[in-house]
Amino acid sequence: MEDMNVADVVGDYREVRINYYDGSSRTVLVTDIETPIPDGRLIVSRTDPAGIITHVNDSFVDMSGFEHQELIGAPHYILRHPDMPAAAFEDLWQTLVVEGKKWHGYVKNLRKDGGYYWVYATVIANIRNNEVVGFTSVRRKPSRKKVVEAEVLYRTLV
Repeated sequence: MEDMNVADVVGDYREVRINYYDGSSRTVLVTDIETPIPDGRLIVSRTDPAGIITHVNDSFVDMSGFEHQELIGAPHYILRHPDMPAAAFEDLWQTLVVEGKKWHGYVKNLRKDGGYYWVYATVIANIRNNEVVGFTSVRRKPSRKKVVEAEVLYRTLV
């Protein structure tokens, strides 16, 4: 995956190198600019079993700052903010794949412009003929109290 482009970033930024679970890495450009999710909006995406994006709704496109065609075929971790601990995603995969349950959690996502947005996510496995064929994630605006709690917790995790 390519590093972020300085021309896409709005505001002062810091560079952070992120290493992903699949062995790839990239430099992301991170600002302190939050974009809140508008009330009543749902962000929806689907991926294949490897986490490659196969579908996004308009709210996903709007909140991520990416164009639709930039998202389809990209790994979902294109949105991973460096403040998110790997432990959160390990819990997601443990819950979804190993335990076969749906996962709920608070996630800080990285926008294309270097900013971020917080979501409360629910992720389920899409199962056909007893086989996982992908995942669907529905995200909504989290309460500010829960975001503050997640920020405190995530600083203690790796």
